[in-house]
Amino acid sequence: MASGKTRLGVSAYAISVFIFTLGGNAVRWITGVPIYFALAGVLTVIGVVLFIKVKPARFRWYRLPSPLYWFLAIATLSIIWSQYRAESVLGVLAQLATTVVAIVLAFTLTWHEVLRTLATSLRYLIGLSFLFELYVSLFVGHYVVAWWVDVPEGETPSKLLWWSRDLLFSGGPIQGLLGNSAMFCFLGVLGVVIFSVQLRAGLVGRFNGWFWLAMSLLSIALTRAATVMVALIVIAITLAFALWARRMPPGKRTPLYIIGSVLLFGSIAVSLFWRTQVFGLLGKSATLTGRTEIWERVIELAEQRPWFGWGWVSYWPTWVEPFKSLDTKVGLPVPHAHNAWLDVWFQVGIVGLLAFIPLVALTLWRVWFRAVDQPRRGYGPPLPYATSALWPLLILAALLVQSLTESRLLIEGGWVLLVVLAVKSRFDFQLPSPDSEPVKVPWRHVPITRDAATGTIPTISATQAAAAKAAQPSVSDPDSQVQS
Repeated sequence: MASGKTRLGVSAYAISVFIFTLGGNAVRWITGVPIYFALAGVLTVIGVVLFIKVKPARFRWYRLPSPLYWFLAIATLSIIWSQYRAESVLGVLAQLATTVVAIVLAFTLTWHEVLRTLATSLRYLIGLSFLFELYVSLFVGHYVVAWWVDVPEGETPSKLLWWSRDLLFSGGPIQGLLGNSAMFCFLGVLGVVIFSVQLRAGLVGRFNGWFWLAMSLLSIALTRAATVMVALIVIAITLAFALWARRMPPGKRTPLYIIGSVLLFGSIAVSLFWRTQVFGLLGKSATLTGRTEIWERVIELAEQRPWFGWGWVSYWPTWVEPFKSLDTKVGLPVPHAHNAWLDVWFQVGIVGLLAFIPLVALTLWRVWFRAVDQPRRGYGPPLPYATSALWPLLILAALLVQSLTESRLLIEGGWVLLVVLAVKSRFDFQLPSPDSEPVKVPWRHVPITRDAATGTIPTISATQAAAAKAAQPSVSDPDSQVQS
């Protein structure tokens, strides 16, 4: 077992990675692109060193999901036939580095540590975003661009180059530190899932949990991205089906799957045949703010090289063809296809899709059963369900909805979360139960004993907390902490 000092280092590293990848736009606005890439390299090197130091006992190369190998192999081989070889080399290196970092997190963190560090990173990103918007509204009073954006004197830059639009007191849409309302809104959705699970499971204090849940909802209200509104609906439906499945024996869930399939394909049909009406309800045009035009151009190019694609690059290098002239919005070339599935087909063809689809499908399959299967310890009777078993399923549902109008699933935070869930659900089958999870308990109920081998305070479970509380006088104590 790693020492307490090492565990602190692992947690700090995980928080840094989640902030850097989920808030990649914010880092680039603050530092500029060259420094951003330098920091990405530093995080990758630190991750490898940390992995070697911790030496996860469960790590085996064969425990990684096979489709992950297939997809990365195809992306790497695409350098051979790429139409922009130098950019493909950079794109593949970035993809491999991001994957390495995600694998480090998957093997060095427990499920609870992933939840806790992800929650901490979201608090930083959401909190600092609101402080940034508040500063702009109180002390600047107009739009803001990054220090490295060159704006000719007397000219107004494109709104796509505005870091903040100074709309906090006007009701939004605000953009936060990320400089993009859709990305900031999606952080709010992740926050709603993570903070709700922590609050319901008793992993954080009531004030802490409710405050950050309210901040997440406020970020959604002040950004109002249409796709994210759909994501919230899908998350709610997914949660309802998961809770329903928990009430049914494993062998009698066929009606649930039939109803779920009908609902899924029915929603797709309605969206296709009554697109104008559906998008109108979301405040969007039938073109989804020009996305359908981008999709048409991407499909045209993908059909020219359908099987192996044009070459992997992840983010589009907008200075080379065909990306340079593929599509522009407000005079600026777009950086991705606004659809992860089309982007995979475009870049690595049908062969790439045949690797990417199983990666996502198997991950969804595993996190579903993690959410709905009752935990056990050996051959004993099943244990009560735990709320925290639900968050991987709900997060993946949000990522899949976002993948329909954004390509974030393939890069940065989206790819990190996908790989962490894919890898961890592949080898770590431990299902949490209320008697084994860290809980929020008052200070006076926390034992002060230390583990002789590690010098750290041991984790306290719900059962231990209840026993400790029963042994103490019944006195109200608002001060408490989480042992994790």
